[in-house]
Amino acid sequence: MSEVASVLPDRPTSRWLILDGQGRVLLFRFAFADGPLAGSEFWATPGGGCDPGETYEDAARRELFEETGLIVADPGPQVARVRVSFRLPDGCMADVDQRFFLLRRDGFDLSSNGWTEAERRVLAEHRWWSLDQIRASTETIWPQELADILERLTPMARGVDQG
Repeated sequence: MSEVASVLPDRPTSRWLILDGQGRVLLFRFAFADGPLAGSEFWATPGGGCDPGETYEDAARRELFEETGLIVADPGPQVARVRVSFRLPDGCMADVDQRFFLLRRDGFDLSSNGWTEAERRVLAEHRWWSLDQIRASTETIWPQELADILERLTPMARGVDQG
């Protein structure tokens, strides 16, 4: 008897937990007006998929610059990992392996200069969220475990400054 496995394509992803001096995390609101995700909205941390052959650390540096304008020489250690299957903007399902990096940064002007046309269409706004706001929100926030991750990192996050 043969066994057929339904295997989703892997999508390695680097994401950032950018915390300000008050311990709030930067999130982007994605709003899809068209395509396979039309009508869906959610909040998520900055970051994105690794290019072929790119390490999680290299992707983290690139994504940080592209989505915020910030530059770091060393993203530091991966502080969290979340695996989830979800539908990508192109409509395909993928097994997304998200690796999170921590950056504490106060008072920077977010730059959208590195955004792609696709990002410009869907990145509706950005906002700093407290842990309490995340826990109380009825909006969709990815990853679903974000509040738990932030709570676990709070002692570590207080003393970190990679700027």
